[in-house]
Amino acid sequence: MQTLIFEQVGHVAKVTLHRPEAMNAFNYDMLSELGQVLESIRINPDIRVVIFTGSGERAFSVGADLKERRLLTDSQVKRNVFKIGEVFSMVENLPQPTIAMMNGYAFGGGMELALACDFRFAADSAVMGLTETGLAIIPGAGGTQRLPRLIGESKAMELILTARRLKADEAQLYGMLTGVAPANILQETVDRFVEELLANGPIALQQAKFAIKQGMNADLQTGLAIERKAYELTIPTEDRLEALAAFAEKRKPEFKGK
Repeated sequence: MQTLIFEQVGHVAKVTLHRPEAMNAFNYDMLSELGQVLESIRINPDIRVVIFTGSGERAFSVGADLKERRLLTDSQVKRNVFKIGEVFSMVENLPQPTIAMMNGYAFGGGMELALACDFRFAADSAVMGLTETGLAIIPGAGGTQRLPRLIGESKAMELILTARRLKADEAQLYGMLTGVAPANILQETVDRFVEELLANGPIALQQAKFAIKQGMNADLQTGLAIERKAYELTIPTEDRLEALAAFAEKRKPEFKGK
């Protein structure tokens, strides 16, 4: 059974979690399919931005499929936890900018998928949180690591240890979201943001993302060296010369990702 919907329009890929009957909960089949789709996106030079969202109007994803979990052995649970962590790391490590378009509930693994993305937009009706401690477990797909890096240790500790559920406007105040919009214009809001990204050189976007991600895990001097190397990769590109020509000719550049 298909658990994902993949679409590509122009330079934008859209991955929709497609188990609406289970509020897009992650079972093993979905995780396996997502891993395959991510691998194809990673090596596709025509894709410049990736959007993740959920099928239906209720949920982005409510996390692990607890009905499946009840039937699994301890070793199978470990397999699933390893798989979801591996797949979400693939999301984080995509060279393209990534956006979580959170159309509804985002709990547990659903929230962790959003945290693995570079940007998060939510419908104003969305509710989200890392709720695992309420189930006597902890976030196991990066939540304990990515959330404190995003909003700080103290705030992350507060949200994870209380298993608190946040409305979208509350999550934005915590610094978890890039933007909030009414559900009926969420896609339009994300599309406008995507247009801002696509207006820039695609190689430059990827190298800037790489420099930021790698530099955040290093000391300042190492980070500056990473930035310099990433900059050097943009120098021989056709896009850089096109940008200079467009500036001189007072027109918009036409980037080819070369």
